[in-house]
Amino acid sequence: MFRLNRGNRPLAILGCLLLMCIPMALAASSTSLGGIELKVSGGPEGPEQVSAAIKVLVAMTLLSLVPAFLVSITSFVRITIVLSMLRHALGMQETPPNSVLLSLSLFLTLFTMSPALTEANKTAFQPYMAGKINTDAALQQGIKPFREFMIRQTREQDLALMIEMSHAPEPKTIDEVGNIQLIPAFMLSELRTAFQIGFFVFLPFLLVDLIVSAILMSLGMMMVPPTSIALPIKILMFILIDGWSLIVRALLGTFA
Repeated sequence: MFRLNRGNRPLAILGCLLLMCIPMALAASSTSLGGIELKVSGGPEGPEQVSAAIKVLVAMTLLSLVPAFLVSITSFVRITIVLSMLRHALGMQETPPNSVLLSLSLFLTLFTMSPALTEANKTAFQPYMAGKINTDAALQQGIKPFREFMIRQTREQDLALMIEMSHAPEPKTIDEVGNIQLIPAFMLSELRTAFQIGFFVFLPFLLVDLIVSAILMSLGMMMVPPTSIALPIKILMFILIDGWSLIVRALLGTFA
């Protein structure tokens, strides 16, 4: 058996007293730390209050994931990749800055997704705020417009690939496809489409680089960097053809 020495008895007694005080402290306690008062009250309302606090914590955690989740189910991926490839095609690595490209991508995404956002607000958010539907029904109704958008933009090959890799049973209808398969398939399709558009964006600028390089080689100016001559020509050409309007029109047209 475990025996307490005389030197350890005061510590053991103090530990027992602390253990006895914990239930009383949890029953009704109030602590003030730096102007923040923490209260834990007992009684029949205690479990409900703790449950509500846990729900708030979970909600705040999910809210931190909402931006990444919305980026993955909207047109943001395609738009931002095409704009980034356009910047590289022009030969300017830092102009326009990342903040400008991301801001433009976000507003173009908002413009593109406005029908889905309006539908989700009408069928899910407003009824939920009015107390007509519960949280599960609101989530199901809110994701439907985004699912329809993703289904329209997803290739069958990518969707079949994700279903095969997930070892899920083959769905008979598109409604049976789970979000866990639809979202990555949609992102793969968006990446493919964005690179296809970016390839055609690169072609005219690549042609300018080749022409400038050939002219410099024919003149024997091999020490002159071709980019120093081609860059202002590409910028001038892009301005003359109103390139930003053409790119935006083409991008928005791909989601029609």
